[in-house]
Amino acid sequence: MEHRPTAPGVSAGGALEPGEAALEEARTQGDSSESPVLYDSPEPLAADLRSVDDRDEPSRTDVLTAQLCDLIGGPVGDHAVIGRVRFWTPMRVLMAFAVLFLAFSWFGKAGCIQQRPDADGTLGLDWDNGRQYIAMCYSDTVPLYGAEHLNEGAFPYKKKWVDFADGVPQDRYMEYPVLSGVYQYASMGIAKAWKMSALPGHSALEVVIYFNVVAIGLALAWLVTVWATALLAGRRVWDAALVALSPLVLVHAFTNFDALATAFAAGGLLAWARKRPVLAGVLLGLGGAAKLYPLLLLGPIVILCLRAQRVDDDDDADWGGLRPLRAAGAAVGAAAASWVAVNAPIAILYPHGWWEFFRLNTQRHADPDSIYNVITSFTGWKGFDGALTAQQSPTTLNAVSLLLFVAVCAAIAWIGLTAARRPRVAQLAFLVVAAFLLTNKVWSPQYSLWLVPLAVLALPQRRILLAWMAIDALVWVPRMFYYLGVDHKGLPEQWFTSAVVLRDLAVVGLCALVIRQIYRPQEDPVRRDGVDDPIGGVFDHAPDPQERGWLPTWLRPRPPASAAGYPAKVGG
Repeated sequence: MEHRPTAPGVSAGGALEPGEAALEEARTQGDSSESPVLYDSPEPLAADLRSVDDRDEPSRTDVLTAQLCDLIGGPVGDHAVIGRVRFWTPMRVLMAFAVLFLAFSWFGKAGCIQQRPDADGTLGLDWDNGRQYIAMCYSDTVPLYGAEHLNEGAFPYKKKWVDFADGVPQDRYMEYPVLSGVYQYASMGIAKAWKMSALPGHSALEVVIYFNVVAIGLALAWLVTVWATALLAGRRVWDAALVALSPLVLVHAFTNFDALATAFAAGGLLAWARKRPVLAGVLLGLGGAAKLYPLLLLGPIVILCLRAQRVDDDDDADWGGLRPLRAAGAAVGAAAASWVAVNAPIAILYPHGWWEFFRLNTQRHADPDSIYNVITSFTGWKGFDGALTAQQSPTTLNAVSLLLFVAVCAAIAWIGLTAARRPRVAQLAFLVVAAFLLTNKVWSPQYSLWLVPLAVLALPQRRILLAWMAIDALVWVPRMFYYLGVDHKGLPEQWFTSAVVLRDLAVVGLCALVIRQIYRPQEDPVRRDGVDDPIGGVFDHAPDPQERGWLPTWLRPRPPASAAGYPAKVGG
């Protein structure tokens, strides 16, 4: 350190060298009675001193992250220039995290693709003595390869077979939505071609090659989910680390094909955030052709567009100056068109095969970890429909489940319309998908992946989210040992259903916290520093008037209890 009366870098002509303006400003703003004490930089200053100072720094703002950062040198420095790393950018770090956890997830399932010779020397999968449950490596992709007759090479929705549930013959077809079924068919084609080639690993069982092909595609889909979530998070890009490092990814990334739907859903929300409603609708429609849940995200978009006014001075986007409700209509129309475009050829050529997904879900009984089966497990309740055979539809249960979901969606819509400040898209989207899972008669374990990116965007509270994800992931343990059976040293049903209750309570708790932040936006970390809605798209920073004459009084925004967190004009 040395005492310097003038700033360094002043040339003979008095002009500052590049990068010295900051030092000159510090000198001129100091006390005029004495010269400031400045430090010599060990290296010449960069010509460009810009810094992404508005980016959230979890090592300073989050207790858990700060504690973890102590293991690698502590939080980011006070004088660090943010956003200038050339290679290890936040996105690349997130991709590395995701690849690491996806690799761990594959290793977790690898126990179920082990091969062993049978008594006659023929290679087969080692699933004897409930290995898939004891090793907790079960994945639907492995048994479905034979159960859906993909091993025969036939087109899924064309191929028919007869099932004898309850001793009564029943024609069966591929039970998945079209895009998921076509993905399985394409993966089967690649697996068969690999098996016939001289490529490394061609001697493995065909089902093993098929699983690995499916896993590669699902891993890429989850990477897309992480990428889109990071972009949707805006200045809180590190929130997406919870998507990449989620315990649910370790357990369920390759349990089924749901990563395809999460990629389309996240991509659709990103397109909406970028003010591309038609592209958003197309992606959500394609997601709906893989799993129906991405179509649910259109509801929150429509609700929030109902209360938003046009931003007339937004000329930078293709949809600048267009009323938000028209943009929502374009998204809904595009979603319907893309869904029909994918489904229509299969529905026309193979109507029975196309309808199988809807028929099976209509006849399906309450899933083991639905709230209805939980009640049955603890009370002995026979259900709304009483005892049914495998081919009888639970008509009353279907109606109750649908009515409950519609009622909760109506309540969410009321919250979205009447909250003093317009909620964020992610908040309502999370509430809708959570409501669907909680009220539905089916909650397959991998469905929890649907909530991961939405929860991270709606409620970026790391410790709370990690607690829920850990609880949800650990439900897999009693589930596997319940499926193993008490006679084979497994667990009774109540151990499993008790874990389900904890998971459901955790999700309900997340919903309560999201609703709290909707009504107390000053507590929402996303909305700090003047941020409105990073996913809002055409209504981000749009005027949010308290009076909308065409809405009935009971659907108009309520005046805020206090001015805190409620700017007079969001778009001001």
